[in-house]
Amino acid sequence: MTSKMFGATLLLLSGLTSIAHAASAGPAESASAIVNYREYTTSFASSGQLAGHHLEPLKKKGFQRIVYLAYRAHGNASDTLSIDQQATDLGLSYVHIPVPWQSPSQSDYQTFAAVMRAQPEMKTLLHCQMNYRASAFSFLYRVLELGTPMQEALRDLNQIWSPDKTWMTFINTVLTAHDRPMVDIQ
Repeated sequence: MTSKMFGATLLLLSGLTSIAHAASAGPAESASAIVNYREYTTSFASSGQLAGHHLEPLKKKGFQRIVYLAYRAHGNASDTLSIDQQATDLGLSYVHIPVPWQSPSQSDYQTFAAVMRAQPEMKTLLHCQMNYRASAFSFLYRVLELGTPMQEALRDLNQIWSPDKTWMTFINTVLTAHDRPMVDIQ
């Protein structure tokens, strides 16, 4: 066997192994493959952008609601524009709260919190493109609504990103509106 044929055979076998592994991936493995996926509790997680192929594994993992915090024009347009339909076709609740990147507001957080309070038992995945918006909202929700210690929630937020001035202002505005101390992320 020539070295080119041997190399091609190895490449083919490697590809087949990857395909077989992907096909046998369970729901937990599929969810963890989503950009910046973080599971905070048994009923609340956040992540970066979803694609249609993520929805069935998320449903199998018990998720009942998807909340999207960015604009639909981001990501893969053909997939993103119909992900709400794909989710609802699978029986998942889908909520879209468009939060402007450069100007998140306390009203945006209040809308999100109201959605979560309306059916608190629903297992929910909160997402955006990279889990930046979603992790900031998750931080606030966990501290203000779930009673998570601020340092624990802050540690989780910092594992995803260090919010810029705009997002720190947003976080601190919401915290102070709820009589909580401001945070400083360096």
